[in-house]
Amino acid sequence: MTSQTNRQFLLAKRPVGAATRETFTYQEVPVGEPAAGQILVKNEYLSLDPAMRGWMNEGKSYIPPVGIGEVMRALGVGKVVASNNPGFAVGDYVNGAIGVQDYFLGEPRGFYKVDPKLAPLPVYLSALGMTGMTAYFALLDVGAPKAGDTVVLSGAAGAVGSIAGQIAKIKGCRVVGIAGGADKCKFLIDELGFDGAIDYKHEDVIAGLKRECPKGVDVYFDNVGGDILDAVLSRLNMKARVVICGAISQYNNKEAVKGPANYLSLLVNRARMEGFVVMDYAAQYASAAQEMAGWMAKGQLKSKEDIVEGLETFPETLMKLFSGENFGKLVLKV
Repeated sequence: MTSQTNRQFLLAKRPVGAATRETFTYQEVPVGEPAAGQILVKNEYLSLDPAMRGWMNEGKSYIPPVGIGEVMRALGVGKVVASNNPGFAVGDYVNGAIGVQDYFLGEPRGFYKVDPKLAPLPVYLSALGMTGMTAYFALLDVGAPKAGDTVVLSGAAGAVGSIAGQIAKIKGCRVVGIAGGADKCKFLIDELGFDGAIDYKHEDVIAGLKRECPKGVDVYFDNVGGDILDAVLSRLNMKARVVICGAISQYNNKEAVKGPANYLSLLVNRARMEGFVVMDYAAQYASAAQEMAGWMAKGQLKSKEDIVEGLETFPETLMKLFSGENFGKLVLKV
């Protein structure tokens, strides 16, 4: 393998505001051989996630930040092409933190095998990957929806929101998605079976909530934070549950994060707002993936991937997440 070249994007500096191409250093290095306990993976698809922006920041979080000069962290799937680890054989396909590069060389901590015969590889980064696990556990464990509940989701046409909304439908809820643009709203209703949609780019969100949720909101699955979170807080029902899964509207702020102004609605309605991190549920991923795969086989759950080709496009492709350009799960084909 030593004749091969590994293209890599390294974190060059901690961005203030949006990450740009200048946030990263691009380099090409020779591909090494696996030492004892290591594997060499040819990366095929990378998962691009809003959380990557948070991983660039210094400070305490649920996971250590990416170090300056380190390969940018990214989850992905690839094929083992050399192995010095008894748990993985050449030809195995694996899912893990493989980084923004052509090849991963190292110990496969947290890696697990996937079968491309059962589902296309990108699906292991969406419905059957961390995205699907996030939607499943955040909705079912934290949101705790009951049949007949009204469930509202922001970022509803994105990777996590689109899957969480479909799970809410499977559980017998009335589901309303907040998304940007007529095409995304049409997709939510026509393709995913949502009961209603609110186009935050072209209508007043509070007016849309009154129209689509005349009986109020029982579960709010929040992916965006900011003004949309405030709008939904104003429509909560008694004992409502608010799931804080993400706050993409705030990740590129140059000033302090904007907190909710309407939080007293939680007091008035005896509601709760709870944060969610998918890693807390690692021990249960396999059983969740099995249930999700069953729903997909029955046609109850659809997985939509937005695949962009070319590792070299990484900085610009990552920013599609923050402009709302991606439609479904954003995946980079290496």
